[in-house]
Amino acid sequence: MSEEPPALTAAEELALARLALDEGDLAHAADHLAAALVLAPTLPDTHETLTRIAAASGGDLDLFPLGQRAHVGAVVARAHLLAAAGRPAEGLDLLVAATGHAPGVDWAGVPWVTAPELAGRLDPDRCARILMQVCAAVPDPVPRAGRAPLTPYLTLARNAVAAHPRHALLLGAASALARRLGEVTLAVTWASRGVREAPSKLGEVWLGYAYRSAGRTRDALAALERAVGHDPDDLAVYADIAGTLADHGRLDEALGWIDRALARDPTFDCAVHTAHRLRFLRDGDVAHLVDLADFTRDHPDDSHEHTDLAESCRGRPWLGQVTPATGAMVDALRRALATDGFPDAAVRLDTVEPPSAMRTVTAAVPALHVEVTGVAEPDPREPRRDTGYRLWRYDGTTAAPTLPAPSPAAAERVRHLAHPAWPHPPAAYDAAVALATLDLADLLGLLVHPPDAPPTALGRVLSGQDPSLWVRCVQVWACLGLLHHRTDEPWATSTRRRVLVELIWGVEDWITEAALFALVTAAWIDPTVRPDVAGLVAERLADVAAVAQGRPVPIAISLAHLALATPAVDPDTTALAHRLLATPAGTRRSGPLARAWRRLTALVRRRPGSRPRPA
Repeated sequence: MSEEPPALTAAEELALARLALDEGDLAHAADHLAAALVLAPTLPDTHETLTRIAAASGGDLDLFPLGQRAHVGAVVARAHLLAAAGRPAEGLDLLVAATGHAPGVDWAGVPWVTAPELAGRLDPDRCARILMQVCAAVPDPVPRAGRAPLTPYLTLARNAVAAHPRHALLLGAASALARRLGEVTLAVTWASRGVREAPSKLGEVWLGYAYRSAGRTRDALAALERAVGHDPDDLAVYADIAGTLADHGRLDEALGWIDRALARDPTFDCAVHTAHRLRFLRDGDVAHLVDLADFTRDHPDDSHEHTDLAESCRGRPWLGQVTPATGAMVDALRRALATDGFPDAAVRLDTVEPPSAMRTVTAAVPALHVEVTGVAEPDPREPRRDTGYRLWRYDGTTAAPTLPAPSPAAAERVRHLAHPAWPHPPAAYDAAVALATLDLADLLGLLVHPPDAPPTALGRVLSGQDPSLWVRCVQVWACLGLLHHRTDEPWATSTRRRVLVELIWGVEDWITEAALFALVTAAWIDPTVRPDVAGLVAERLADVAAVAQGRPVPIAISLAHLALATPAVDPDTTALAHRLLATPAGTRRSGPLARAWRRLTALVRRRPGSRPRPA
């Protein structure tokens, strides 16, 4: 279904339609009428003109043809003609299709849809299917702001239930629509009546969802368990029960239901997704999420889109977002931003901090005086191992990039792509394919010459709340771009692996974290590289822990989180990561930083769900 961008107003389209009609050019009259319907679907003048076209053509439906690229206005016009011709059920089918195309438009807000007598003319089975089609076309629940265009369908449901008060399928479908539109009490009433009239699996599922939306968890579980009794082979209901139990902290019971489902079918996608999510909730072992990612990759034809992996990764360090930087420099930056740009008089450092931190903070708060009183050992200005890519050079304690700035095209591309959050590591990898055509020099240049944040809502939040986070975003996405560099090369000898490994052993910096995250992401998407990456992560974390015995390592906490996000990492490294995280450090987000993260995550948050609810 297509919808051309409007070039004229509804009044202008209607004027042209009438002109064409007066000239006997019915085809052009229909085209302009269809365009007017898109702009003003409930305007009386629009429907009056449609009536004139119908009268002149003898109700010719071919004036508004259907097809793969049918114009949405033509679909709606045809719906109204069908209703006028005594075929309202077919007309409703088309209106629902338009609603699925654009749920925020009031396609059904016309008298014939809400007329009480319509329900009596419709077969109740057909009416129930129409209501189920509406449910399938809209979110669950529908946001409050989007409910008004859907209320005509709820009026149709009320009229249908009044006309057919004992039709169980109709009562259940009406309940599902009412629940989506926030009419929870009505949903419970209708679903309860449907189950009393004709107990069934689907009826109990509808009732269970209605109870759950009403906050009546015990009743919801009872209804869903009765649904299992009707059809023990519908494993999606087992997953629903498990999800409901888990939502209320009853993980052991939830996993019991999932185990029952998997015993019947170990490959059933709803049960597998829910099982991995719940097991991760229970013990925090990332292996469950890696297994889920593998299952998703190996089963692209699942029954529907699942969000369990994204739900599990959301808000977790490196699994779903960049970890905020720590250290005295970024603390001073955040204090300055919290006081409207008035910095501390000075920041006194016992040793240099990561070069990205030093440069980002001094650029964001030029009036901040930074005094470095010494250089601790081992010298943080030196790479941890000899590398072929030295990104920084030092003049005393002042760092400067060794590489030229990236091309303007590369800078612009990463500005459009970089974001502090992603659904999960494989999704971040997929998104970074947009950087696949950048050459190596540009990708490395982005690491030390990050462009300014874009003039978007996201960019404004980052610039105003925590500029360090934007720099880290650019570095993370540039390293993810490196994963797409020369992908035809075998991993072990590839340029992408060699460069990323050298970056993790360079000067302790935010770039270390970004490069290590890219390696961890590689392990998520390719099981064959997991032993290699796990070994690299173990070595790098062990080195950080050793250095931290003698001096502060601002990136230590972040690297510990990365280790816990690494597939197939060994138990000793996991234990070391937990010990580093248990070490007191100023890593908790509070005040302005916490507010910034709430705003950022609100930009990308999606409602999770383990399965689509039936209509």
